[in-house]
Amino acid sequence: MGLRDFARLRRDAPLNPFDLARYANLFVVDIDQIKGLSSQGRELLLGSASEEWSGGACSKPLPDGRRIVVLNPNHGPARTNATLMEEICHVFLGHKPNRLAVIADEAEGQTLARDYRKMDEEAAYAIGAAALVPFAALRRAILEGKSAADVARHFRVSRDLIEYRLKVTRLWRIYKSDSGPV
Repeated sequence: MGLRDFARLRRDAPLNPFDLARYANLFVVDIDQIKGLSSQGRELLLGSASEEWSGGACSKPLPDGRRIVVLNPNHGPARTNATLMEEICHVFLGHKPNRLAVIADEAEGQTLARDYRKMDEEAAYAIGAAALVPFAALRRAILEGKSAADVARHFRVSRDLIEYRLKVTRLWRIYKSDSGPV
């Protein structure tokens, strides 16, 4: 709720993470703005590896202190909103940025490995999801008989994110009950 209050939103209004990103000192760039990215790298990121990444922030800040965030342009707005909100939450939660490390692989040359902190990722996703879809508004919508798809459209997120929120807020049983939507 603090992030929504910070954004000065009504409790049931959709949150636009792109408006909030500047307050988190994030600079969102399109992958086409990245100079020096080889055509092979671009083809990999936007082709066969497109479903393996949603977005990420550079661990090293720009001279003005902002961190660059790159979002996967192949993903729709609902997924992009959740991804950017997760990056914003990493900043507000004070998480140290993950790093990529080059690991020598004799058989195939060099590969990249991500320094992954599961608890940080889970916390950022959970808080980002709660900021995007607050409990009171979700509960009210479900009690009014709205479907997960309807709620998702209203908050500009995916149905999967709505179902995640229904489950973690223990509203799933009400949603799935005979008197509620199916």
